[in-house]
Amino acid sequence: MKQPHMTQALFVAWRTRDPENPAWGPVGRLEFDGKFYRYFYTHGARSLPGFEPFPQMGNLDEVYESTELFPLFVNRLLSKKRPEYEAYLRWGGFSHDTPPDPLAILAVTEGQRQTDAIEVFPCPLPDGDYCYLNHFFLHGIRWAEEAGREYVDQLQERELLQFIPEPSNPVDRLALAIYPLGGGPRLGYAPRYLAHDIHTLQRQCGSDFVDLSVKRFNEDAPLQQRVLCRMQACWPAGFKPCNTEAFQPIPIGVSANCGE
Repeated sequence: MKQPHMTQALFVAWRTRDPENPAWGPVGRLEFDGKFYRYFYTHGARSLPGFEPFPQMGNLDEVYESTELFPLFVNRLLSKKRPEYEAYLRWGGFSHDTPPDPLAILAVTEGQRQTDAIEVFPCPLPDGDYCYLNHFFLHGIRWAEEAGREYVDQLQERELLQFIPEPSNPVDRLALAIYPLGGGPRLGYAPRYLAHDIHTLQRQCGSDFVDLSVKRFNEDAPLQQRVLCRMQACWPAGFKPCNTEAFQPIPIGVSANCGE
């Protein structure tokens, strides 16, 4: 029997530019069902201070639909005409011979641009073994101390890492620093969008069952794409990732679950 097509989904996050009151959170969701792209806002768009709807998507209550990827997200993909495009695919663990679809690229690269405050990230799904599996680039390398930056430059593929919570972090009490397994300098941080889920998985699975390692070290990449990490954990019964109020859709009748 042919399996039904699984809808791909990315959340869209936005951060305030106010240094006195920093805030970050999800404001929308982008989906693709194999035929149509859909975008709609989540309740974070109403609760995040200072957020304004994106151009050409001004109605928070509407579901936007198109057979083509919306310009807001097309502009977050590197053009295939750029000389570094093949390296760009390689940094994300993709093959030039089998080019990935746009949402797959955005899921890893996070669609970040220096000119705005938008970030995209995938809606997690269990893998074939019903485990939580995620790939992400190591964040915050530039803020690491010299010993941490030197250690990053020596990382090897499959090297084991670990999450260390920083509840006293002045910017984010859910911050998760990343260190070499067994000790060493702080290398950077887990992406903010994963922090809540990782804390939940560490409580329910146990820290020893949350595996973190280096998937790729990209020596020729910019810092934000230098270290691609692989995280795997159990998928606890009843676990629903990205399930806080800010992730819930504003339009009535729209599913809030990943993969639907």
